[in-house]
Amino acid sequence: MNAVLADLVHHAPIAGHRPWPRHGVDTETWVAVARALGEGDADLLSLWADGESVHLALRFLAHPTPLVISLDVSDGTYPSVGREHPAALRLERAIRDLYGIEPAGLPDPRPWLDHGAWGFRAPLGARTASEMRDPADYGFLPVQGEGLHEIPVGPVHAGIIEPGHFRFTANGEIVARLEERLGYVHKGIDSLLAGADLDRAGRIVARISGDSTVAYSFAFARAAEAALEISVPPRAAVLRGVMAELERIANHLGDVGAICNDAAFSLNHAHCGILRERVLAVCGGAFGHRLMMDRIVSGGVAADLTGENAHAILATLDEIMPWFADVVRVYDGTPSLQDRTCGTGVLEPALAARWAVGGFVGRASGRAFDARRDLPYPPYDGVAFDVPLYRAGDVDARVWVRIREVEASVALVRGWLATLPEGPILAALPEVADEREGIALVEAFRGDVLLWLRLASGGRVARCHARDPSWLQWPLLEAAIEGNIVADFPLCNKSFNCSYSGQDL
Repeated sequence: MNAVLADLVHHAPIAGHRPWPRHGVDTETWVAVARALGEGDADLLSLWADGESVHLALRFLAHPTPLVISLDVSDGTYPSVGREHPAALRLERAIRDLYGIEPAGLPDPRPWLDHGAWGFRAPLGARTASEMRDPADYGFLPVQGEGLHEIPVGPVHAGIIEPGHFRFTANGEIVARLEERLGYVHKGIDSLLAGADLDRAGRIVARISGDSTVAYSFAFARAAEAALEISVPPRAAVLRGVMAELERIANHLGDVGAICNDAAFSLNHAHCGILRERVLAVCGGAFGHRLMMDRIVSGGVAADLTGENAHAILATLDEIMPWFADVVRVYDGTPSLQDRTCGTGVLEPALAARWAVGGFVGRASGRAFDARRDLPYPPYDGVAFDVPLYRAGDVDARVWVRIREVEASVALVRGWLATLPEGPILAALPEVADEREGIALVEAFRGDVLLWLRLASGGRVARCHARDPSWLQWPLLEAAIEGNIVADFPLCNKSFNCSYSGQDL
């Protein structure tokens, strides 16, 4: 184990941070940890600020529990982590935009979330007035070479999708380079959460990225429960798992169909659309909301499941799985479709490992991490399930991870509903008389969602940070598209299916 990381484990942590330890460090240790990340000795989980300090969450295999290190920034600056570990660059640019804290030595100081339309700088820091600037005024990185041309795409796209700008540099039809510009749907989530009570904060978090609303609510609830030192009733824990897996199934079904559609195979898209609708409809009937938004709350769940609705969920799964098996057979047995997906958009395993990328993007490129299994939490701590793993790293591998995860999720839901415990679904929340902190990592359909919060005396949220898996996946799409033809970008992009809203905050 890296000596600096080994030493951290033995230090006394800051009191009141649960369940992972949080350690205050000096500048020298901060830089050493950043170098350890850059050298592959640990995985970056997230990087954020609270105005007075910067915090870095990391995990290393020799120590089973992740940890957080914190560095005071009384002088308004700190040593850049991105200088040593590129996966931190966009997170640091976001910190700079939101708080005005300068990462010393940051290799890329361009604004990230601030597009010049706010009228002020550092809304969560000094909040000083600034002149409005043209949002289109952005210095894309130069590319030099003969026969190159640029293709700007977005931020407004042809479909009904979120906005993002993609700047291609191509040689004929071959992509030499892709650079992304995001942040168009920045909503001020951190600011909205500051001062909110747990109920309002939970509703805000549930809307960070609508397709992962269950996962975000799950992460927020678990972080709050860690801070409050409470456990949820067994029935509530299982119902949370059922909702999380139904969300995963619905999204994976939609993605498989959409990937086929981007390969000009609309038949599978139509079938998957129907299958996804079946799942959403039964979720709406069982939990009162098709996306199950606001169903997971701090202390448990807001909606119980009747025996009749449990039977309806099982009946729906029995209906869709043979149908989905036919979709898979068509996908695997259509040469023209395989020609588009196999070998396209390859993300090398070494790059996936270096960036600690999660979800189907990581598992299609040989990185086996799954928070449900590797950092288990109820109800996953009592069950065994398969985590599919491939190494090809192409569009096809990302499709197959989704296929196998649908199968595993269906098995989990069937098992839980067959043995659903009786009892209450909500635990009472205690009064908060002192400052407390909680953190959680929950496996969403895209990968691991991290959520950290600080509760002030009285129980209101003082600060909260949510990290979508897309923060670590978007930059790798730039690498995966290189050397492919421009026409394959929609296919590669959909196989990653990163969240714009979740990243833009």
